[in-house]
Amino acid sequence: MNGTGLAIVDAGMKNQIKTILLLGVLSAILIGFGAMLGRQWVAGFTILAMAINLVAYFFSDKIVLRMHRAQPVSEAEAPRLYAIVRELATRAEIPMPRVFLIPSPQPNAFATGRNPAHGVVAVTHGVLQILTERELRGVLAHELGHIKNRDILVSTIAAAVAGAIAYIANMLQWTAIFGGASDDDDGASPIAALALAIVAPIAATLVQLGISRSREFLADETGARLSNDPEALASALEKLEQAAHVVPPMQASPSTASLFIVNPFSGARGIVKLFSTHPPMAERVRRLRGMMFARYAA
Repeated sequence: MNGTGLAIVDAGMKNQIKTILLLGVLSAILIGFGAMLGRQWVAGFTILAMAINLVAYFFSDKIVLRMHRAQPVSEAEAPRLYAIVRELATRAEIPMPRVFLIPSPQPNAFATGRNPAHGVVAVTHGVLQILTERELRGVLAHELGHIKNRDILVSTIAAAVAGAIAYIANMLQWTAIFGGASDDDDGASPIAALALAIVAPIAATLVQLGISRSREFLADETGARLSNDPEALASALEKLEQAAHVVPPMQASPSTASLFIVNPFSGARGIVKLFSTHPPMAERVRRLRGMMFARYAA
């Protein structure tokens, strides 16, 4: 492994344990629904948690690409794009990922795939139009950083489990309101069930956001090291953030917003900002430029 690879591994170790623990919390919340409904439900909800994880593991890339109408692009069609991806993949010591193009004018990009051998990089038409080659290289390095760090699998599973919690909570709220929940030794009281149904989705969302935000910081650092150009990624992020406030997303869904390098719904206001899937852009840019200054100081 080269020096860049060692630095990336060292940087990633700080967040790995935290991420695993947060995923465990999400699964525990889901299984907790079964415990609140009654002992007879625990096994069923445990199986549900395992099933969601398995489906997300094997089919998440296909589902996400289809949702965004992403189409594979050949090297002959996009030689510049392929050349940058291949060079960065070699530096990251991962297999060459498949390359997809998303028919959207909003400049953005994401990566998917359950492991580096099944990696996919997808970029929008818009990102190819507004970024310089140097900035595009920074964005692609960020996405390959996600693949190298196996962030996509983690984020997808977190989204799937959190989504299931929200769906079940909605059902449980109506059950509690209309007296469907039991109040005996084996089940939760209607009041307790209603309280859980309100609090659990909020807790699951906060845990999911904690996972997503920590992985974005790590991918920024990994991408900056892969490209050896923190300023290019910082400049690209500023451009993409500005564009997200002006150009509306196409085929975007809040459930997949965490996958993109910049939140497609950055233009949202009010309480939505509190539940952003990405860390504050100013902080991301500050950290990247701090890496640049630290390198020059050394």
